[in-house]
Amino acid sequence: MTVQSITILGATGSIGQSTIDVVKRHPDRYRVHAVSGHSRMPALVDVAMQTQARCVIVPDLAAQQGFLEAWPDKVPVPEIRVGPEALALTAASEETDVVMAAIVGIAGLPAVFAAAQAGKKVLLANKEALVAAGSLLMATARQNGAQILPIDSEHNAIFQCLPITPESGQAAGKSGVTGLVLTASGGPFRQLPMEQLPGVTPQQACAHPNWDMGRKISVDSATMLNKGLEVIEAHWLFDMPASQIDVVIHPQSIVHSMVQYADGSVLAQMGNPDMRTPIAHALGYPDRIQAGVGVLDLCHHGKLEFEPVQAERYPCLGLAYAAMRAGQSACIALNAANEVAVDLFLRGMIQYLDIPRIVEQTLSWQACESQSAPSSLEEVMSIDMAVRTFASQWRPIRGSTVNLSSTS
Repeated sequence: MTVQSITILGATGSIGQSTIDVVKRHPDRYRVHAVSGHSRMPALVDVAMQTQARCVIVPDLAAQQGFLEAWPDKVPVPEIRVGPEALALTAASEETDVVMAAIVGIAGLPAVFAAAQAGKKVLLANKEALVAAGSLLMATARQNGAQILPIDSEHNAIFQCLPITPESGQAAGKSGVTGLVLTASGGPFRQLPMEQLPGVTPQQACAHPNWDMGRKISVDSATMLNKGLEVIEAHWLFDMPASQIDVVIHPQSIVHSMVQYADGSVLAQMGNPDMRTPIAHALGYPDRIQAGVGVLDLCHHGKLEFEPVQAERYPCLGLAYAAMRAGQSACIALNAANEVAVDLFLRGMIQYLDIPRIVEQTLSWQACESQSAPSSLEEVMSIDMAVRTFASQWRPIRGSTVNLSSTS
């Protein structure tokens, strides 16, 4: 069996940690070539020690110094590469077979493209790559023979439920498929009285009931903007229009997503809420490998509930559908404005309900700019930067409300 070399971008985050756990269970299949981290250098040192990575990537010289200071004495230091370009070069290098793309935000985009251009197997946990540049990324992957495998539990579930052609081992388009259903937990505020939403704190928003996630992603789950991003991702991954992608609330997070067929069948992928399952599926695909996750005990859970999404509670989801209908530039604006808004909220500078206000006003501004769809990664980054500048200047407007008249 050939041992595959893995580069883990975002190795100190929850996805990175889960990936390392799965990889360590299969030393005969995988070895870690490189790991990256952004700010927590002691954590990156721990990751590098655990995985025996030959290379680490850090954002700047200060981080490099922090890494060296945290590295234990008399232990050989791995190669240290510095800067954003190092991420892309490592992802595309001949030393890498598989890239786990788990960097949160637009910062992970160049490395994902570099991996796709180099024809790598890309385990995609970075939502922004498809939201901001879905058409470009999928075209790049096709042109270079890269394999894009989804790590989000919802998209991985859909992938598992789609028809498979034995010849290629790939999802067989939309043969007989009439719709996709993404499930959402509803986050920590699913049952909170609406009048209390303005006063919720970052700590409350980050307390996800089912999943252990980073702070930014946890807030996105609370607002359900993450589900809107996933709708856009599903459109590009599975070539499905927005009108055939639905979202339902499923508090138990046991059914991860469903695929509807023309004959009335609905196939669902179920499992315990543990990200090691989709990671193991993508790593081993088309084989099934051990993930370290226990077998689902349906009798223990007792019941599975489903309910419609309340538009007034989750306005960000409707804004995402609106952005998707408006085009790629609007999707870039949606993602960038949300990143700015969530950062402001986590720093205590705005209220929770200001997040959809910032996103909506930015989308309105972006529409006035009348930008055409970007034709290159450079254009994507340029639009993203302009949107962030605009969103960062947002100030509360007395009596402002989120207008969902044009959203779904």
